Amino acid sequence: MGRPGLVTGPPPAVAAVRVAVRRALPDDGLVWVACSGGADSLALAGALAFVGQRAGHRIGLVTVDHQLQEGSGSRAAALAAWAASRFDVVRVETVTVRPGAGPEDAARTARYGALSRVADETGATAVLLGHTRDDQAETVLLALARGSGPRGISGMPARRGVYVRPLLDLPRSVVRAGCAGLDLEPWEDPHNTDARFARSRVRELVDTLGEKVVANLANTAALVAADCAELDAQADRFPLGTSLAVAELAALGPALRSRVLRRWALSLGVPGGALTKGHLDALDALVTAWRGQGPTQLPGGVPVARRAGRIVAPPVGE
Repeated sequence: MGRPGLVTGPPPAVAAVRVAVRRALPDDGLVWVACSGGADSLALAGALAFVGQRAGHRIGLVTVDHQLQEGSGSRAAALAAWAASRFDVVRVETVTVRPGAGPEDAARTARYGALSRVADETGATAVLLGHTRDDQAETVLLALARGSGPRGISGMPARRGVYVRPLLDLPRSVVRAGCAGLDLEPWEDPHNTDARFARSRVRELVDTLGEKVVANLANTAALVAADCAELDAQADRFPLGTSLAVAELAALGPALRSRVLRRWALSLGVPGGALTKGHLDALDALVTAWRGQGPTQLPGGVPVARRAGRIVAPPVGE
């Protein structure tokens, strides 16, 4: 029992989550929270319900039913019922996960497709995602294991377009304590502990490494992201056209040149998701290792060749 007249605040973990959400909110507009019913996203939803209402924001909760597990529809409906009295608008988005590079990637693609569709349809100013500092560390380790470049190692951004990750600086332990402090009952996705999935195996490694290593990995992601942003900004200042001068490209450092070539390829209509390091290396070879080789074929049926001191697309005279 507290002393008479003593005003006590929420538990520290609850306060930490609420503060993170308050700092991330846009000035106005509809704000969605993407909630799976797991501890992290449920803590985020609970914090938005509290902070958003007091700030006068219009808030919504959206949950995506991937239909990958028995009873997923019932769980989505139960979550929507919980949210009905706490949010201005609630949506359940049912998606079909199509086979792709792997089940995790396919589910992620379907999920973000649904979230983007909801945001576009409603003119939302933000969609809050429940990724924590531990998730960031897992992303960095996965990128390292896959041999990703700086873009992969830079991890998830706190903000990108409509997507906002308020909890990215908070440890998972704090966020889950916040969920418990709000007396919320999360659903634990069995895929999170299923060794068939790379993310779950990395999660076990992260738990073993401990909080200090998790913080260091997250800091590494932030440092690499800052470097990438600066190089991207420099690349954006390089003028593009249907052709590029080889001499101007050769004068650039490799890190900056690769970004210019990538940006140029995208401007030609090459699908970003299909553009690999191998494609960029082939483009770079037209600049730095010219031996009279023929055109380089980029995804989307875009051929690029070197002609008269320039790289051009489509090749002149062919």
